Amino acid sequence: MNFTNLLSPNIESSDDCEGLIFSPNWSSFTQRRIKRGMDVVGSALLLLILSPLLLVIAILVRLSSRGPIFYRWYVAGEGGHPFMSYKFRSMYADADQVKAQLAHLNEMRGPAFKITGDPRITTLGRCIRRYSLDELPQLYSVLKGDMTLVGPRPPLVSEYEFFTPYQKQKMSVRPGLTCLWQVNGRNRINDYDDWVRLDLEYIRTWSLWLDVEILLKTAREVLRGSGK
Repeated sequence: MNFTNLLSPNIESSDDCEGLIFSPNWSSFTQRRIKRGMDVVGSALLLLILSPLLLVIAILVRLSSRGPIFYRWYVAGEGGHPFMSYKFRSMYADADQVKAQLAHLNEMRGPAFKITGDPRITTLGRCIRRYSLDELPQLYSVLKGDMTLVGPRPPLVSEYEFFTPYQKQKMSVRPGLTCLWQVNGRNRINDYDDWVRLDLEYIRTWSLWLDVEILLKTAREVLRGSGK
């Protein structure tokens, strides 16, 4: 990661694209290695402990509707470099084809897509999305090193193609399984730039303790069933 390009700390809007400020903790080799160690140990333990649950979900997805168990999607990683990520399939098999027909219902301003009561989601999908269980296969991406436990959520490559320079700044670090957006009103944020501001705030203030706080808050949100 290049830490020589630390620019203006005041990023007020998508028109202000002059740069991004990093927390000084990013320049600490020790802290970055501890963060990676937390990723490896945390993802490996969770995959092991949750393996019976992962198997049950996989069987239910297979039995509940036609289509593959996993939804494979190309997302943008650090620096915008694409990689293959995996989720439990929570939508019908033709969801990507139907998406264009629902574009006029999009509730998110910006490159992302979100609608309440998305008709492409299966009955089982609504349940596993409520508790973010569909995201669990991404622990494999964390173990591989494509992702980290805490960091800006990775956008679809098709979304990243429409990012403004301001929005691309969130990809200055490795994307994560959870983030500030995940624990700060993800269901209330309808402007993608507001989401980006939270990601930039994370990059600006990152510390190992902040990661721990976000992970604890994420566990609380998962138990509350706040996902959609």
